[in-house]
Amino acid sequence: MPLPKKIDLVVGARPNFVKAAPLLAELERRPEAFAPRLVHTGQHYDPRMSRVFFEDLDLGTPAADLEAGSGSHAQQTARVLEAYERRLVADRPDWVVVFGDVNSTLAGALAACKLGIPVAHVEAGLRSFDRSMPEETNRVVVDHLASSWFATERAAVQNLAAEGLPAPRIFMVGNIMIDSLVRCRDRAARSAVLGRLGVTPGRYILMTVHKPPNVDDHRRLAGWLQLALRLSERLPVVFPCHPRTARELLRAGIEWPPTDRVRKVEPQGYVDFLALEAHCRLAVTDSCGVQEETTVLGVPCLTLAERTDRPVTVEVGTNVLAGTEPIGVLGVADRILAGGVAPRQVPELWDGHTATRIADILAKEP
Repeated sequence: MPLPKKIDLVVGARPNFVKAAPLLAELERRPEAFAPRLVHTGQHYDPRMSRVFFEDLDLGTPAADLEAGSGSHAQQTARVLEAYERRLVADRPDWVVVFGDVNSTLAGALAACKLGIPVAHVEAGLRSFDRSMPEETNRVVVDHLASSWFATERAAVQNLAAEGLPAPRIFMVGNIMIDSLVRCRDRAARSAVLGRLGVTPGRYILMTVHKPPNVDDHRRLAGWLQLALRLSERLPVVFPCHPRTARELLRAGIEWPPTDRVRKVEPQGYVDFLALEAHCRLAVTDSCGVQEETTVLGVPCLTLAERTDRPVTVEVGTNVLAGTEPIGVLGVADRILAGGVAPRQVPELWDGHTATRIADILAKEP
């Protein structure tokens, strides 16, 4: 009988944890076929962005923590690359699985590829076609380092094919983030976070802003706070404040709006944040994950961007690209709050079984 395949799952940031959890659980259910190891690069090391997610998602203790920490894109990528290469040389896996588009994704894929270890990219083929976004650079490079590609939507499959990647190795498997949503939905329904924050189901707006173009530009960051203030005239706004956003507010000397209707709160754990998403009247965000989760939850979402690398969320009608000018976003928000939102449609294969499909494919690999 062949030995179980050693498979490293490389994670580093909050979205990676959500994507890796269901696949790790599925691989662990098949000990005769797989010996999975979770490798945490340490890209997100703040307990609010890391430890709480490991607890909520039952990720257990990683097999390795590379402790990369923060830094510029080059510094962070280099630290992960160097540390992970050492691990790969000392204990070579049969496959390396990377998730999404963060710096850890790029470094993990590059380290493995240089050593001739096959790389599988979960969430492959997504494109914003905006090279000013660091994530776009990461995802394009990772796809051209990978050996197998697991796509969330048909547009991603088409993007990979257009870039000349071999069709037999491109697999349409659905969205693994939704696996975590399905697994944790009952726990989210029991969450006490709404009562703790003093908001009523269907009577508040959930707002998150954290991407560099939106917070590193302090003029734009001030504009988003003004948007939150204007939105709070309609409904209370719950604003979980990402550490990056908090840091830039401090650097810019921007004061928080002087009203208790804009409720700045700490970053929430996965289960509590899922509860906030499920019960809000409207989500206003620059987060890709929020775009995807609200689509399945049937909650209208406004994305603070001109384009998205999750086009299926716009196609099914739950997500609206609202642009980057607060006054324009406010107008779109008013239309949605007045009832102008399309009926809920769940994209193809966003059904909670993506991890099973991926594991089935990996089981057939040499």
